[in-house]
Amino acid sequence: MGLMDVLLIIIPSTLLWATPLIFTALGGAFSERSGVVNIGLEGLMVIGAFSAIVFNLTFDDTFGDATKWIALLVAMVMGGLLAVLHALASITFRADQVVSGVAINLLAIGAALFLVKRIYGKGQTDIIQESFGKVDVPFLSDIPLIGDLFFTNTYWPPFLAIIVAVFVWFVMFKTPFGLRLRSVGEHPMAADTMGINVTRMRYIGVILSGALAGIGGGVYAQSISSDFSHATISGQGFMALAALIFGKWHPLGAMGAAIFFGFAQSLSIIGRSLPLLENIPSVYLLIAPYVLTIIALTGFIGRADAPKALGTPYIKGKR
Repeated sequence: MGLMDVLLIIIPSTLLWATPLIFTALGGAFSERSGVVNIGLEGLMVIGAFSAIVFNLTFDDTFGDATKWIALLVAMVMGGLLAVLHALASITFRADQVVSGVAINLLAIGAALFLVKRIYGKGQTDIIQESFGKVDVPFLSDIPLIGDLFFTNTYWPPFLAIIVAVFVWFVMFKTPFGLRLRSVGEHPMAADTMGINVTRMRYIGVILSGALAGIGGGVYAQSISSDFSHATISGQGFMALAALIFGKWHPLGAMGAAIFFGFAQSLSIIGRSLPLLENIPSVYLLIAPYVLTIIALTGFIGRADAPKALGTPYIKGKR
């Protein structure tokens, strides 16, 4: 098996596994840049995955090919709605943001599994017919070498994720909205003095994080798992949070870290078909992504400076 053959297996798989992490990490960037810790990304992914699969199964006859894309929009809305609870608890009622995030995780998985049992009468949903299958990107797949590696036998969501990452970077660092969002995460009192509504900006940040994490869950469920059960989202939300920290709270840094973790996750699936890894027991490949996440956060990160007011509720008029 030549290098080219190995790359043809690794690249599409890495990009596919990285896509849910990219979307979710970008969501985390909005929330944490506004000053609100969001441990609830896992739960927001769960609700996105659940709602995308249920919508897909219910309406695949109605919308045909467009079902999976509309299901992503549904996942986005549901993620945004669940994030409102986190915003309400941590911004309006000034609850501990970590505790609120953990509650979101527990609520999401509990509610989703309860509803799956009620709707389908068993612990998991049926398998969807309309999933994100492999495609050749028109025109781009004809480019020599690059076309074969990146645009042949690949998937649509990774390209969408990369475009969204660049867009989020532009919004966050090149627009007045982004400047306001970052200012309430760095120095809310100064932002308030300048007439920026801290509460509103933080609400927007948290709701955007829910919407993007919902899309992340929807992509994962419709391209990797094809159904929903208790194990569909197993740590991807925390991995995305790790990617965000590893990428130093920067959208493009988070995307790079998400691709690295996506590579680690994809190895656990495709490792058996690669010459170098075929003799390694599969259990090692399965734990590799989680071990790499820990190593990345502890060993190689340097000093990651979080937004200054991250995790601190803002009380107007209090010094």
